[in-house]
Amino acid sequence: MNFSGENNLTDAQNELYKWIKDYVKKFQHSPSIRQMMKAMRLKSPAPIQSRLKHLQEKGYISWQEGKARTMQIIDDFAEGVPIMGSVAAGGLIESYSDINENLDISEILKKKNVFALTVNGDSMIDACIADGDMVLMEPITDSCTLRNGTIVSAMVPGLGTTLKYFFKRNGKIFLEAANPSYEPIELDFNAVVFQGKLLAVWRKV
Repeated sequence: MNFSGENNLTDAQNELYKWIKDYVKKFQHSPSIRQMMKAMRLKSPAPIQSRLKHLQEKGYISWQEGKARTMQIIDDFAEGVPIMGSVAAGGLIESYSDINENLDISEILKKKNVFALTVNGDSMIDACIADGDMVLMEPITDSCTLRNGTIVSAMVPGLGTTLKYFFKRNGKIFLEAANPSYEPIELDFNAVVFQGKLLAVWRKV
């Protein structure tokens, strides 16, 4: 990987990134914030957390903020499916377009432009899709061909993106959960953008 300016890393971010890569290669697990502070000769965790956040945003690491031991180097996911952000399985939340890691499931990459989303919430639990799962989605080229009962990721402009069953009834769109605790979302057809339909669910155990 090239660490020049085209990759938009500062010297401090580059220094930390290379140190983390060497550490993970040597010890087979990610370092603690304290270890990174010591290696970077810093007395406060704030600069480390800031650098980690930027490394994540720029696609160099996967990291749950505040949990250093969850860190993974993106090189480990090379040639995988881009994880494009999160999708709500509850209410509607904002989705994110920047790619921050890759999911290696090359054996099922039979379709073009497959992408992955991280599920937030439990509204699809009865469809065996749980909070924290990865869902692999096939882009929808023609929403008019969607069949009732298809699980889709749907974006409501101004509100956010959600994962639900698709149904069309009497000229209206209904996005229905697989959990009786959630009410169906009723929309006009032109008020929703369908991003993808479900191909598979990936769960790390």
